[in-house]
Amino acid sequence: MTTGTMPEQDRAGRAQDLAALGLTPSGEVHQNLVSPELIQHAIRRGEGTLADMGPFVARTAPHTGRSPNDKFVVQEPASQADVDWGKVNQPISEEKFELLLQDVREHLNAQGELFTQDLYCGAHPDYRLSVRYVSPNAWHMAFVRNMFVRPEAAELTRFAPNFTVLHAPEMQADPARHGTRTGTFIVLNLAKRMILIGGTRYAGELKKSMFTVMNYYMPKQGVLSMHCSANLGAGGDTALFFGLSGTGKTTLSADPERALIGDDEHGWAADGVFNYEGGCYAKVINLSPEGEPDIYRTTQMFGTILENVVLDDRTRRVKFEDQSVTENTRASYPLHYISNFVPEGRGGHPRNIVFLTADAFGVLPPVAKLSREQAMYYFLSGYTAKVAGTERGVTEPQATFSSCFGAVFLVWHPTKYAEMLGKLIEQHGADVWLLNTGWTGGAYGVGKRMKLGHTRAMVHALLSGDLAKGSFETDPVFGLSIPTAVPNVPRDVLRPRDTWSDPSAYDTQAQKLADMFQKNFERFGDFASDAVKAAGPHR
Repeated sequence: MTTGTMPEQDRAGRAQDLAALGLTPSGEVHQNLVSPELIQHAIRRGEGTLADMGPFVARTAPHTGRSPNDKFVVQEPASQADVDWGKVNQPISEEKFELLLQDVREHLNAQGELFTQDLYCGAHPDYRLSVRYVSPNAWHMAFVRNMFVRPEAAELTRFAPNFTVLHAPEMQADPARHGTRTGTFIVLNLAKRMILIGGTRYAGELKKSMFTVMNYYMPKQGVLSMHCSANLGAGGDTALFFGLSGTGKTTLSADPERALIGDDEHGWAADGVFNYEGGCYAKVINLSPEGEPDIYRTTQMFGTILENVVLDDRTRRVKFEDQSVTENTRASYPLHYISNFVPEGRGGHPRNIVFLTADAFGVLPPVAKLSREQAMYYFLSGYTAKVAGTERGVTEPQATFSSCFGAVFLVWHPTKYAEMLGKLIEQHGADVWLLNTGWTGGAYGVGKRMKLGHTRAMVHALLSGDLAKGSFETDPVFGLSIPTAVPNVPRDVLRPRDTWSDPSAYDTQAQKLADMFQKNFERFGDFASDAVKAAGPHR
């Protein structure tokens, strides 16, 4: 329903809501429209098009991914001592923020229309934030409506936001005036509980900026904030899957035998795990109905938002293999589009925690059990590897270390999150595993990618509890406990050295990766205990 058809008192109420944000828009305001209405407006406004079967397709060029170098945190007294300042959390002054806020308000006021959405970030009522999004684009509001927890109609009548996101995708910042690096900006003000986003149409910024906010506030309330997926077994056992992009976090958590709690961002509180979101944001490059049937089905449904995919000119079917726009093609859809999901978005304390890594050097075992100290070491390391061709200038595998499997979203020092994880593991007796979904039989270019069937067999064995009861042997370089047998997985696959045609070449490569781990961990030397430092690989 738009302002043209609603009662005068409702229009006044909406104007008052925006006036509290310093906004006095010149055009219509569309508040809390449901998905079909938002899609209708998006089509009317020429913001995108519909694909075969009804999903909405948007292009976000020139930005087809996040802009981490354009993210800033306002340096103000209330949070200054908490923030781990540096490349991830770049400071910006309160004065520059106020200038930018003034110009964002003027930009939004001048738009012909504004769309707002009132949503919850967090499925747990004791910890969630009530967030008001304001944007000139209908499709971006359809995106956040997919991604966050949607209040019931009765809740909206008393909704009181305690966080605000002002979205100005077409506005360019002035670095000289606003203190930004470029025209793109993602600026978090933790004291004012406000985020300003502009200079980019990429919808992921709307989601990930709130994840960063949760990474700040949740630890203050004793909740571990985690970049992980989560699912629930038939027996009520919760499992977590940590991992960077391309390691299989979404794929492995979407298990037909288990219910999905969420695919990306969660909190671990005193009474269990809860999802921050009400939807999923899955990569869809090379997506197929055979490989990932549940996710594929969502891309054939009205209400799903597809970013930067290419359509067949005649049929309007998605060409999932086409990466001419970007390899980072995405689908945003509400959780209930997955047939087997947890409506409450919550689960108990995890019985199993899985760290996913795609080792392009081909030396880490496909599965290993970690001690508490090893868990903290590998959590702080957050290792995966880029392969040749994924980025300009990458001609051979490159190690990537991202603390807590999400360094670019952390606000506190990484050791704060690691210490919380260590205490929770000890308190609740969770088993922790390292799962390599990368290469075997050699490095990228020589070896082969781990078979998905083998990886799924390992995941099923560890989630059932059978793997923890089996026998293990210790890897001499990494000190990891490797199971001697896994049902439906060849024994030689479990020992990475046995898969190489030249064992001495494996030894050289393994030592090379071990040295990379040690060099990366030097930055934690003043923070980590001797036991955690000793849990890493050795010469």
